[in-house]
Amino acid sequence: MEQKQSINLTINDGEPFFAHEMSVNFNPMQFILDFRSVTPRNDPRTKGRPSLHLKHNVIMVDPWHMIQIRDVFNRMIEAYEKEFGKIKKPKAIETFEKKQSKGAKENKKQKDEAETEAPSYFG
Repeated sequence: MEQKQSINLTINDGEPFFAHEMSVNFNPMQFILDFRSVTPRNDPRTKGRPSLHLKHNVIMVDPWHMIQIRDVFNRMIEAYEKEFGKIKKPKAIETFEKKQSKGAKENKKQKDEAETEAPSYFG
């Protein structure tokens, strides 16, 4: 007669997490994916000083699984674009990048002008 064994299984689902930033690092044995969310906070205890709340989740995977993750992401992006159309960069981000690029060019121009001016030793 067969004896059935039961297994107790506990699952910790964690909480939903929206990542604003992500970094990827690696070493010979693993890839480290660090998903971050940075949120400004207004806390009366800080007496007007700004504070930030940093929350992050780290996922470590071996190189083979990183390839599997990449393949899953590629398939999911293809399926999404087939159903909803090509994913495009939001106009607000394009506007911000143009503004940042323009400011960086102006700062470089000012820096170059300051460096090319010969110092005057004659007062």
